[in-house]
Parts: sequence; C-alpha cells; structure tokens
Amino acid sequence: MSSLTTDAIELLKELIQTPSFSSEEDQTARHISNWLEAHGVEVKQTDYNVWAINKYFDESKPTILLNSHHDTVKPNKAYTRDPFTATIEDDKLYGLGSNDAGGCLVSLLATFVHFYDKKNLKYNLVIVASAEEESSGDKGLVSMIPVIPKIDVAIVGEPTQMHLAVAEKGLVVFDAIVKGTASHAAHPNSDNAIYNCIKVLEWFKNYKFEKGSKALGDVKMTVTQIKAGQQHNAVPSQVDLVIDVRVNDAYSNKEIADLLQKESPCDSIKPRGLKLNSSSIPMDHDIVKAGLAIGRETYGSPTLSDQAVLTCPSVKLGPGLSQRSHTADEFIYVSEIVEGIEIYKQILEKIL
Repeated sequence: MSSLTTDAIELLKELIQTPSFSSEEDQTARHISNWLEAHGVEVKQTDYNVWAINKYFDESKPTILLNSHHDTVKPNKAYTRDPFTATIEDDKLYGLGSNDAGGCLVSLLATFVHFYDKKNLKYNLVIVASAEEESSGDKGLVSMIPVIPKIDVAIVGEPTQMHLAVAEKGLVVFDAIVKGTASHAAHPNSDNAIYNCIKVLEWFKNYKFEKGSKALGDVKMTVTQIKAGQQHNAVPSQVDLVIDVRVNDAYSNKEIADLLQKESPCDSIKPRGLKLNSSSIPMDHDIVKAGLAIGRETYGSPTLSDQAVLTCPSVKLGPGLSQRSHTADEFIYVSEIVEGIEIYKQILEKIL
C-alpha cells in the first residue's frame, strides 16, 4: 500500500470521528484542508466546501471535476457501535460516513494529489469536497458551480463498487391534498376525505408513465407520507400526501410536474422544487471508454447524488456499496479504498 493511500485511510478515520451533519461540516472541512495542504496543494474554501485546482491549470484546456461530499446523515437508533469511532476489523473500516461517502471522498482526494503537480495534462482537474449533499442544501455543490472554473465533465464519488453509473434518476417531491367535508364522526358523511383518498392512492399505485429509458428504466412514483385528522370523533376536511417521484432521463422534472398537475385526481398537487434533475454521460465519452477498457461495468442508478445539480455530463463512480449507506454499523472495506484509488488513477491516466 502506498504512503498516499495510507494517508487517505488515516484521513477517513479522522472524518469518521468528527461529526459532520449537513450544514455542520466546519470541522471536517478543516481536516480536509489540512490534509491537502500537508500534501502540497493550494487549498480554497467557500462556506464548508473545500476545493482546489491542479498546479498547472490551463484555461485553454477542458476541465474534469472530481467531487464527493463530507457531510453525513444522523446515525439511526439501530447502531450497536459508536458511530463516531473508526475501527478496522477484518478489513472493515466501521463508522458513520465511512461508506457514504467518506471512502469515495478520500479516494478522490488521493487521486487528485497524485495528479496535482503533473505537467502537460490534457484536462485540468478541480476537486470539490462538498457540503450539504445529504440535505440537498443551497450551500453545497450547487453553490460552487459559479465559483469554480467551468466544468466540462464530472466524476462524482458515491459508492458504486467502482462500476460506472452512466445515468442517474432525478427526484421531484410533491405535496398533495385530497379534500372532503369535515363532520362529527357520529353523523353520516358521504364526503369523508380519508375515504376519498382511497381512489387517489389507487391511482398513484397503478399509474404508469409512458416513456421508459434504456439506462434508467421507468419513472418510479411512490406515496411515502400520509397525514389526516386530529381526534377520533372528528372527520377531517383534508388528507395531506407526500409523493416521491424518481425521474428517468426521458422526462424533465417540469414535464413530470405538469403531467401530474394535469392528470392526478388530487385537489391540489405541487412540487417542492424542480432542481434535482436526472443526469447522464454519453457512452462514447473518453471516461466511459477508459472505464470499460479496464473491465468496469456500466449501469443506471436509481439513487440521488450531487450529479443532480450539474448540467455537464457526469458519471457516478466510487468504492463501497450503495446498500450500506445510511445503515446501522456502516462500514467500507479498506481493500475497496485501495482498489478505488487505483481504478480512479487508471481511468484518468488513460485520458490525461
């Protein structure tokens, strides 16, 4: 194992042991800045986003963004280990944020350092260790787009077992209302909002969007929350629903919103926002071809990442397994980090 890889793993331990919930990443930002500076990198910071450009940055060349996040969700109650204690057992590095996305982040940081002072690269490199990914916050990567140099393509570090997610579904969350007539529970009521909701729920359950995607499959729509009533003897006047829609690349988020507002049987349905779009990269892009050349596979990802705020082509790629994210006793294999750094380097060496 190289000294750079060893240093990256030690950084990950420090990050695990430093709470960094979304919007509270000041201390992990300091650790990342110190680590980069210790490896000779000139570091910049905007809010809690830590970033840098390669030493011989040339504005006449296209630019690759390397990005992953250093915020975490809060640990769930099923943890049997201290989520803020980094321990290695049988190759497993345990701790909150180890898999999502600490392993990806330190692997990309090590890769950036590897190429940082190399001359005559075909692409510039920009690294952004971003904040507020888990909350899709306004001070995360989306705020960095006007700050950093123009990006032509991006590698977003999320756990993919180092296979290339060449497309990613977008997300639109809707708040919907089903109305009825309020009344005392003891009296007849043919306009009970809760009963009215039955046919609405069936509509959402059975609705099929027409356009599928080769990379991402169908749009997936799920009712995830329902709220109505305040006491047992009063029929409420409305039911509030929350609908989670994972959007493929055959639709824009606005098209989904327009369609549901026209066709759904709710009394009202409104999107919370339209900024989290689907994303993709052409299969003939140099990054994809480089990954395929070293035996990596491609697929479409149903989970959301900071790709959603990018308008350039992007690929999601990183060590770890997505299914471990947000789970109790989260971990990543140390060997996955070692492999991740090597694969990142191999892919970039083919195109830089």
